[in-house]
Amino acid sequence: MQKDPVARLPEYLEKISFELDRCIDFWFKHSHDEINGGFFTCLGKDGSIYDHTKYGWLQGRQVWTYARLYNSVKRFQRQDILEAAIKGAEFLSQHIKNKETQKCAFAVTKSGDPIKYQRTIFTECFYVLGMSELFKASNSDHFKQEAIEMMSTIVHWLKDDDSYLGNLALKSDKSISSLANPMMLMCLIDQMRSTIPEIATKYEKLEDECCLEILGHIQRNHSVVLENVSYDFKELSGCQGRLMNPGHTIEAGWFLLRYAELKNDNTLKNTALEIFLEATFFQGWDNENGGLFYFLDVDGFSPTQLEWNMKLWWPHCEAMIAFLLAFKETLDKKFLEKFDQVFDYTMKHFCDPEYGELFGYLSQEGKISMNFKGGPFKGCFHVPRSLMMCERMLNQIMDQGKNNN
Repeated sequence: MQKDPVARLPEYLEKISFELDRCIDFWFKHSHDEINGGFFTCLGKDGSIYDHTKYGWLQGRQVWTYARLYNSVKRFQRQDILEAAIKGAEFLSQHIKNKETQKCAFAVTKSGDPIKYQRTIFTECFYVLGMSELFKASNSDHFKQEAIEMMSTIVHWLKDDDSYLGNLALKSDKSISSLANPMMLMCLIDQMRSTIPEIATKYEKLEDECCLEILGHIQRNHSVVLENVSYDFKELSGCQGRLMNPGHTIEAGWFLLRYAELKNDNTLKNTALEIFLEATFFQGWDNENGGLFYFLDVDGFSPTQLEWNMKLWWPHCEAMIAFLLAFKETLDKKFLEKFDQVFDYTMKHFCDPEYGELFGYLSQEGKISMNFKGGPFKGCFHVPRSLMMCERMLNQIMDQGKNNN
């Protein structure tokens, strides 16, 4: 008989705290470049470095993770955590960011020479996340100004002039709204609210616009959230228009849920819960093998992405956050049951009891597909963010339960 998920709350908390400690220990032991600065992310199962290339967006993410741990989790309020975040931020500002254009390199050599730039804003966004959280940890105006200036640049690129991104002025590109951009801007503004509140206030109107753009991705009579739509919120033709990314949609759902709390907007709250979380989970969960599919086609065709049926670490991390937050805000047990489902799958299939951290890539059947812990796209971010947020929420839920008894 399945154990009542409410009775499992202490079990969830114990396991999540244990895995958070092991995760941070893994990155702290193996990823720091004490000679050149910055972080290695291409780490094997045991933490061995298999490639010295450093990835700009993962540098920013790791700075954020260390600074957020230092700011919000008592046992991580350690000087070595803060110093590691500061050293990472110095590598970011000295080697990742081009001081003339503000463009950030996607990849650099071990010593910090640029290898590759991307025509997107995501490395810059994680630059803002890292610098703003580190300002709160260190109270250094230097990191505050770095965050403010880069945020302004990102908004300028997205709203006024994207020529510095290196994009050709193709008419077709201007008609597409990708879910990633408004999500990322909402994430940045929410981040600023807790670190540099006067800047968050400056971008309140933009935050409202981003929320509306995300909601514009709801299509087909409110039954599905599509990854790409037109800027007037119409469904696009072809594979691009039919694409669903369940993990991304669920992540957007908890962003919207937090925003609905801030605005005291019950309509938005219900939309986030019913469409972005519940409906998407129903569509995205593999009932035969367990786990969330990476991509789906809304009409049931095979997606063109070759990895469409794999199970990746980050959608499951985001789903754990989303459904635990949903339960915390509603106390509706159906959301805790979904958390329980994702928790069990994640801990069974992704966890490494030998070396710590989570594997990132599984086959459809749940077997480890890639035997490493980090790479160009997986670093010290989704796993620790999920674990620290879930740890905090579980403590709050259990404390509230004690107070009600």
